[in-house]
Amino acid sequence: METVRSTITAVTSPVVDSLLPSSRPAKPWQEVAKEAQEHRDQTIAAVQPDIPNVPDELPLNVTAIPTQLLTAEELEITGQTAEQLLPKLASGKLSSVAVVNAFLRRAGLAQKLTNCITELLPHRALSRAAYLDDYLATHGRPIGPLHGLPISVKEHIGIRGLDLNAGFVSCRGEIASQTAHILQILHNAGAVFHARTTEPQTLMHLETSSNLYGETVNPFNRALTCGGSSGGEGALLALKGSCLGIGTDIGGSIRSPAGNNGVYGLRPTSFRLPIDGWKATMAGAEAIIPVIGPLSRSLEGLKIFMTVILDAKPWLKEPSLVPFGWREGLQVGWFGWRSEKRRLKIAVLWDDEVVKPHPPVTRALNEVVEKLRHKEGITIVDWKPFKHDLAWDVVASLYFCDGAADESSCINASGEPWRPLSNFIITDNAHVKEHTIFSLWEWTIKREEYKSKYAELWNQTASNYKAPLESVKDEDATHKQTEEVYEELRDMVDVILCPVGPGAAPPLDCARYWGYTSQWNLLDYPAVVFPAIQADPEIDKADEGYISRNEQDEYNHKLYEPEEYRDAPVSLQLVARRYEDEKVMEALEIIRGTIDLPFSKGLSD
Repeated sequence: METVRSTITAVTSPVVDSLLPSSRPAKPWQEVAKEAQEHRDQTIAAVQPDIPNVPDELPLNVTAIPTQLLTAEELEITGQTAEQLLPKLASGKLSSVAVVNAFLRRAGLAQKLTNCITELLPHRALSRAAYLDDYLATHGRPIGPLHGLPISVKEHIGIRGLDLNAGFVSCRGEIASQTAHILQILHNAGAVFHARTTEPQTLMHLETSSNLYGETVNPFNRALTCGGSSGGEGALLALKGSCLGIGTDIGGSIRSPAGNNGVYGLRPTSFRLPIDGWKATMAGAEAIIPVIGPLSRSLEGLKIFMTVILDAKPWLKEPSLVPFGWREGLQVGWFGWRSEKRRLKIAVLWDDEVVKPHPPVTRALNEVVEKLRHKEGITIVDWKPFKHDLAWDVVASLYFCDGAADESSCINASGEPWRPLSNFIITDNAHVKEHTIFSLWEWTIKREEYKSKYAELWNQTASNYKAPLESVKDEDATHKQTEEVYEELRDMVDVILCPVGPGAAPPLDCARYWGYTSQWNLLDYPAVVFPAIQADPEIDKADEGYISRNEQDEYNHKLYEPEEYRDAPVSLQLVARRYEDEKVMEALEIIRGTIDLPFSKGLSD
């Protein structure tokens, strides 16, 4: 196939290919997509023993089907989380070959149930697993902290020698010349990459829909979306075809699929994890910084991932990264670790005052808050959102600084049709504009002003907060107040508890409100998503008398038909301030240790 040149390049590449696609592929886009799907199917067929066929007529909730088709040994292996598997792999109690093959087979089933795979890697993965088993037998020790652990990877994170299309038909056939930096670190730690997962056209959907592979659906309710853009990861993890995966996030693309599929996901602060070697349009754009991060079937899996990556000191190779490792609470002193009692102050954002969450989301918040409210050492307060509508104006104005010319050219080069959510975020988005240097500066200033105002809002939650100095005229009083203002702020809110979205996973092509996730991308705050409950139409009744606030709110309100959301996971999001990634994770550990999360048995680890 003739390769179309595009601006799609590694984000940190020192030389950016600025040429736009100038011609269509030699083959029609439909034929290119057919070849991609045939290749995927061939990689699944290469798994042995053969992966069983699934029923022709599938129920909406397919999460139980693997338990009917896999062996008892495979179910035992794939039912375990990363922290459960690693000591058994390190000791030799489980062989890497057995573990990898079990996850390959379950991943193949996940594809047949939800369409979440771009390719399996049986030959590479099993060869690597056999090497690791031999290494353990020869040396009597594991090769690294992730010895033998299968990890799945979102397709646009490069693996040398494999296709790297980032969801565009025109880029199918481009081959990664190197393995992404983050994957090199995981490989050196002993990981085995067994599956590559789906992503949407443009990488800018909160769903996963492309003309190469079609739609990836939600395993808890196939009429609903898996989320996006790392939706293949979310669906695969929910079906236990992986225990740990890698996604990316510029507007919610880790947190949306984690939330929709009832798994854990972490959006780290920017410049903590290495991104060299992934593919995306608009290379070099810095107005809104994308990040890479983990999705996991357990909270501990997220921590393992972060610790392994940062222990490798990736900033020595990528100098833009901040040079500090994973910090434990005892080192930093969060939540009173250095005193006798831990303290955690949680602010609850019930509603961003733009789009009201659906009843299942409000119920999840209520259940968590009520269980925490009277627990010793935990303080609950309400969070008053600050102009979240303005935040969307700013972030949406900075996503496509070239007026989406790069995205558009990559779609149009092959003649493939625009997917509905590509139109939503680009052609129907009034904020998309081609910036001049001066207009980009103007919006960057607006971004920084908003971040400063939000930081001040957070500072005001301190018990010893003092107002700014402008109103103080007496010089002696000014000196005195300066000392007071700049003393360490005490008893501030530690984390914000809030929705992941305005509802559980929406119907396909209906994820059209980003505000509950993109808000934190604009502020560059770390956020972790965790499962809480499942939607229940018998409990979560629609509010028939609700009067919508605006067009977005009306659209979201009309989406909610209780029966259509049956079984959908309802997850929540915990947010901390910039570079408090460890703090937000530790806060969730405290919450989980205080109340029994998740509340629905169908969402347990």
